[in-house]
Amino acid sequence: MDEFKRILVPLDGSSLAERALPLATTMARKFDSQIFLLRVLDISAMTVPTWHLESPPNWVVESRKHAHEEVENYLKARQNELREQGFEVHSVLRGTSPAEDILEIATAKDIDLIVMSTHGRGGLARWALGSVADKVMRHSHCPVLLVRQTEEVNNK
Repeated sequence: MDEFKRILVPLDGSSLAERALPLATTMARKFDSQIFLLRVLDISAMTVPTWHLESPPNWVVESRKHAHEEVENYLKARQNELREQGFEVHSVLRGTSPAEDILEIATAKDIDLIVMSTHGRGGLARWALGSVADKVMRHSHCPVLLVRQTEEVNNK
């Protein structure tokens, strides 16, 4: 593969994840690529379990709605910033599981390259918590370019 026409950049709302954007935009400029921004909203981790209730309490519904709106606004802001730089940008909001959603969107959108940051977990933390980047790297149908964090960033 010598061209990357569709680049996926998974974001989680953190400045750490956004460190993948400069590399993704460099690649996009070089290959005249479209950029796809993906944000996974894991609502289940934000609220108490409600699967046993016929309908969740109003505060759960409201908090989910608010979180969804915040994520949409975040994606629109990043999308607009990149469009102002001359890129063709699409945004996707999902809500299942980060690694699964990244892999599913990469397949569904026929992505040629995934550019993402690692969160710098190593050793026991990586073993216990797993690594989204590791899962994506191992199961992706396309190349994955990881932006590693330096010790200085990890220690902050």
